[in-house]
Amino acid sequence: MRNRLIALLAVVALTAIPVFLYPYLELAPHWHSVIGIDVSSHQGEIDWPRVADAGVAFAYIKATEGGDFRDKRFLVNWLGAKSAGIARGAYHFFTACRSGAEQAQNFIATVPREHGVLPPVIDAEHMGPCRERAQLKDLAAEIEVFMDAVERYYGWRPLVYTTADFDDQVLQGRLENEKIWARSMVIAPRYRERQWLIWQYHNHGRRPGITGPVDLNVFRGSAADFARFAGD
Repeated sequence: MRNRLIALLAVVALTAIPVFLYPYLELAPHWHSVIGIDVSSHQGEIDWPRVADAGVAFAYIKATEGGDFRDKRFLVNWLGAKSAGIARGAYHFFTACRSGAEQAQNFIATVPREHGVLPPVIDAEHMGPCRERAQLKDLAAEIEVFMDAVERYYGWRPLVYTTADFDDQVLQGRLENEKIWARSMVIAPRYRERQWLIWQYHNHGRRPGITGPVDLNVFRGSAADFARFAGD
């Protein structure tokens, strides 16, 4: 009952606040203290020490997409986050146009195998149509192929980033034992409620050191829980 009331109040608050204030509306940190960001080349040059000083505990950095795309700022962001003392992990944007095995090889060829980093992530959400190849017939199965290959190489089971729509339309009945990174603006995720470990609560947030909007996330657990997760 309490959670439903909080969710209702959050919706009312959101509808009552002017649009220009939305980037500054952050309710999730009131419940979860470990805050993170996810970035790609879209953020441009990032001042990682300033990001760290702003209280960002972790960063997920885009490495790859599909079977051959590699983010042009992955390595500089990867090294920059490390030098600033921010826990970091890499993510892959999954597409429907190349097999899970091919996409895993792209990720493995791009992301260093290091100790002391966060588990890898597969970003599984709605994606554009395939122009040169037929679309994969069983996306959930290919996602599992990707996860198995990445786990064999790095020794960590990837998390699955997904949205409520994609989960409902593609993943229902699958990935029931995986750790989930759930997207849900403002209000805590109402899907995969027992599975989600990271919650993306904002897609136009602001943080010092980053020009323009950035995705904001929280970790579900205490600082001690996060330290164990980061060292897993």
